[in-house]
Amino acid sequence: MPSLESVSTPVLRADAWHTANTHCRAHYHLLGEAEPDLPCRVLNLFALQGLTLETARIERLDDLLSIEILLAGLSWHRAQVIAEKLRNLISVCSVDLQDADIARAGPVLAAG
Repeated sequence: MPSLESVSTPVLRADAWHTANTHCRAHYHLLGEAEPDLPCRVLNLFALQGLTLETARIERLDDLLSIEILLAGLSWHRAQVIAEKLRNLISVCSVDLQDADIARAGPVLAAG
């Protein structure tokens, strides 16, 4: 009878949620309908995960709210998952996510 250990095991895929993954500074820019509860719903999403924001800025533009949030200490995968959750909130029209460190560095110019 063959041993069960003789069966080769498949290679494990990378753990996107592992705490050892490199972290980024996530910059979220949301546009949503100017509803009184939208800022609370957006900020609550971060609070429920125990995340403390670096900065938050909310500005009313006619019938829209512009919300900018800067948050450090997330893996890029987790930042993307949060962006998807933000997109699913009622009254949110769009969510743009950028790595704040890369955006601040600006474009790289090739010598030539």
